[in-house]
Amino acid sequence: MLQNYIKIAWRNLRKHKFYSFLNIFGLALGLSSCLLITLYVLDELSYDKSFANADRIFRVNSDIRYGGSDMSLAVAPDPLAFTMKKDYPQIEQAVRLRENGSQLVRRAEVAENFKENNVYFADSTFFKVFSVPLLMGDREKALKDPHTVVISASNAVKYFGKQNPLGKPLIVDNSETYTVTGVMQDIPKQSHLRDVNMLLSMSTSAESRLDAWGSHNYITYFLLREGVDAQQFESNFETVLQKYTAKWLVSFLGASLNEIRKSGSYLRYTLMPLTKIHLHSSRTAEINVNGNVQYVYIFAVVALFLLTIACVNFMNLATARSANRAKEVGVRKALGSERSSLVSQFLTESVMLSFFSLALAVVLAYVALPLFNNLAGKQVSFPIQEVWFWVALLVTGGVVGVLAGSYPAFFLSAFKPLKVLKNSVELQGKGGNLRNALVVFQFVISVMLIVGTGVIYQQLNFIQTKKLGFNKDQMLIVNDAYALDNQVKAFKEQVMRLPNVAAATVTSFLPTPSSRTDHTFFPVGQMQQEKGINMQKWSVDYDFVKTMGLQMASGRPFQEEFPSDSSGIIINEAAAKVLGYADPVGKRIFGYNDVAMANKVTYTIIGVVKNFHFESLKKNIMALSLVLDKSNGTVVFKLNGGDMAQTVGRVEQLWKKMAPGQPFNYRFMDEDFNEVYRSEQRVGQIFITFAVISIIIGCFGLFGLSAYTAERRTKEIGVRKVLGASVANIVTLLSKEFLRLIIIAILIGTPIAWFGMNQWLSDFAYHVNLPWWMFFAAGAIAITIALLTVSFQSIKAALMNPVKSLRSE
Repeated sequence: MLQNYIKIAWRNLRKHKFYSFLNIFGLALGLSSCLLITLYVLDELSYDKSFANADRIFRVNSDIRYGGSDMSLAVAPDPLAFTMKKDYPQIEQAVRLRENGSQLVRRAEVAENFKENNVYFADSTFFKVFSVPLLMGDREKALKDPHTVVISASNAVKYFGKQNPLGKPLIVDNSETYTVTGVMQDIPKQSHLRDVNMLLSMSTSAESRLDAWGSHNYITYFLLREGVDAQQFESNFETVLQKYTAKWLVSFLGASLNEIRKSGSYLRYTLMPLTKIHLHSSRTAEINVNGNVQYVYIFAVVALFLLTIACVNFMNLATARSANRAKEVGVRKALGSERSSLVSQFLTESVMLSFFSLALAVVLAYVALPLFNNLAGKQVSFPIQEVWFWVALLVTGGVVGVLAGSYPAFFLSAFKPLKVLKNSVELQGKGGNLRNALVVFQFVISVMLIVGTGVIYQQLNFIQTKKLGFNKDQMLIVNDAYALDNQVKAFKEQVMRLPNVAAATVTSFLPTPSSRTDHTFFPVGQMQQEKGINMQKWSVDYDFVKTMGLQMASGRPFQEEFPSDSSGIIINEAAAKVLGYADPVGKRIFGYNDVAMANKVTYTIIGVVKNFHFESLKKNIMALSLVLDKSNGTVVFKLNGGDMAQTVGRVEQLWKKMAPGQPFNYRFMDEDFNEVYRSEQRVGQIFITFAVISIIIGCFGLFGLSAYTAERRTKEIGVRKVLGASVANIVTLLSKEFLRLIIIAILIGTPIAWFGMNQWLSDFAYHVNLPWWMFFAAGAIAITIALLTVSFQSIKAALMNPVKSLRSE
């Protein structure tokens, strides 16, 4: 019987090639898109799950409100990890990581350095918490001694080739010698630790042994013992605050923890599961730029929508062709066929078509995968060696076939043979309402995707064109200025002589991603904790304000003719507001220069710079200060245009002359700025891609329905033409029904899209307002596309010779 079903199904697919093509290709587009998005979602959900005991590893997060600032940090105080390990047996092991930034690294016997961007100090317990395989060395001793280093396998090849690197020295920052005591396997890309490729022993750093409970610099992980409830364990942080942090607060601020809380400030520690860091954390001091669980949800919904639209197409076309199958059903029932056998026949056709579509979808997805990876910034691949992948494909094909074919199967098999054979079945009324509802549903989704794409691109354009308060265009950043040693100033001056260079500054602190450091300041004579202000403290030179194009609201920038500027400070308008000064210039504030809060420094405010965006536009502008101090991280040059490549080449020549053997690394500030919003840009590109695909799939369905409508009304069109109807009259007649459905879809989809995009924009402190014309444009696009799709068949039917139309009937 099954063989007979398959044979009949194959004949029907071959007989109706046009409808079979529309169904197979439309469903294949939906399935291939769904498959690609599923691979993306699975990749995002897999982060950090490869570590053994991943379900028991937690990171300590810190939330601080003090001095007009709210900080969400991925770091904790220096002594927290091992103090709690000692006090609480629920902690099986603890480890800290301390960012050491980018470093120049080389073998002892060579002069040329490599730049390593992700160097971290790590406790010797790293390999007891994280199950990163150690290919060479002893896991127990690898990071135990000072000035030892563990490198990744790829770094081992880069520095030592095929030689055994154990015991060999590496020179870091042209000054310190570290001995290689281990080679670890490269950390998987599906981990928030993925770029960590060099670990320096924590025992090397004297700072790591300070009892500084107010300094938050260490990424801290706990491996809890089996059976320990993380939420319950979090209650122990309050005990730690009262026992240790409170003492530091009294000695530093002269206020108790409870007094600080009464003033509205707070300090909280929480545990974040390791496997949630990638999608649920975007805190300050993250090791990597993490993903966003909202985008995972959005793409999952988009995948479901695309698959649903494709299934809707199938159902629509199947029920629309009910008139062509009605007599077949009537004859088979008259000859004794059971309804169940008819349902089985139609479901077999549906499942066959689904598997044809699935095969084509796999091919399409495989071909499109490199483009999708480039679009999404991913490296996903087909898990063709996994049994579950093929089982999932087979189950998907069967489920989609049954779901898409169930309604047509039960709809068609329900026809009464007597009425069908007498041509007295009202086929249009019986299936028309469902078809109309499905068309509306398809275009509701399309309208939502069009609006979403428009809003995302409006926001990205807003980000690109918004006045940020600083220069970001034609700003050349030369990295690793410390490699020039005491020639930094000479290098800056020589480059300034080049014709296209307008200004230059030496600093590690930039308005785009770079160094950040928070400090607490107090007005002189007012040590009360409620008078404290927490703000960024940037070390800059005399030319920083000019080079960055910052505007002074009052006072003046740093000037070499004023020796007292060495104890001067410039604050931004946000800091002035928190301090409560109507005229801050001349006022004195003090803070501390070291993590132990021992070195007190007093500053005189010499100027107030207008607010500028030194963080993402997702954040409000916070308090910031500038002080004169040496910070040789980068040299930034403001260029006047001209031949950029030639200018960069001449800068590189000067670098190689003054810093032989040191790598020349540069970037442009506008590229750094764009990188901050790379995920939003990718979302926009993916959105528009799948919006176009959803419209194409929807148009396939409309095209098929309009062809069916024109076929069903052939006689009516012929009669109307004989009676004098014009081509325009006929096109209007056939199109207005579909136009009505599209308008209903716009009315339903617009408020849903408005709500959804308002939620997305709420993540940005600065964003566009949703303009009414965007929704109007989305509706106009949907109507135009629908009319163009329907008009082809309508015009074709209207141009048909009425004599042939009536004769065919």
